[in-house]
Amino acid sequence: MPKINGNEIRPGNVLEHDGGLWGAVKVDHVKPGKGGAFAQVELKNLRDGRKLNERFRSADKVEKVQLEQKDQQFLFETDDMLTFMDSETYEQIALPADILGDRRPFLQDGMIVHIEYYGEEALNVTLPLRVTCTIVETEPVVKGQTAANSFKPAILDNGVRVMIPPFVGTDEKIIVNTELFEYVERA
Repeated sequence: MPKINGNEIRPGNVLEHDGGLWGAVKVDHVKPGKGGAFAQVELKNLRDGRKLNERFRSADKVEKVQLEQKDQQFLFETDDMLTFMDSETYEQIALPADILGDRRPFLQDGMIVHIEYYGEEALNVTLPLRVTCTIVETEPVVKGQTAANSFKPAILDNGVRVMIPPFVGTDEKIIVNTELFEYVERA
């Protein structure tokens, strides 16, 4: 694995540090008036989600890890395990449902997701940025409520609550951003 200097760490890099795999979430380069410059890095453990703040000087060497990314199709869920299939080799892998966290409701049958692997170990599942959902419950349109930034609450077919514009009604399909949990547009 390639070693990089502490000042070359960028957000999104995966590092091997203290015997674990850590993702760099936030990196601030600090140049104090006295002493040498350093990078203040917020790290997140890719296996258990712990967070850590570390200082890396430019002379410090860290292992940068390359994760293999594969597109895989979601097949089904049983006993809190999600089963995915590699579209090229047709191999199946079962992962715990909590690997998706609060984005779990947006996973749909047959959806293609990106799974990051370190060797044979699956570390992360990334959903598509935009997903189409159906509105099952929302308030009716109030006549004259056409202010520029007025939104109303809605419940989607997957149980997620989002804010939508007043002109969108029940049983309409909308596109939702899976990272921000926000309405994007009508489908």
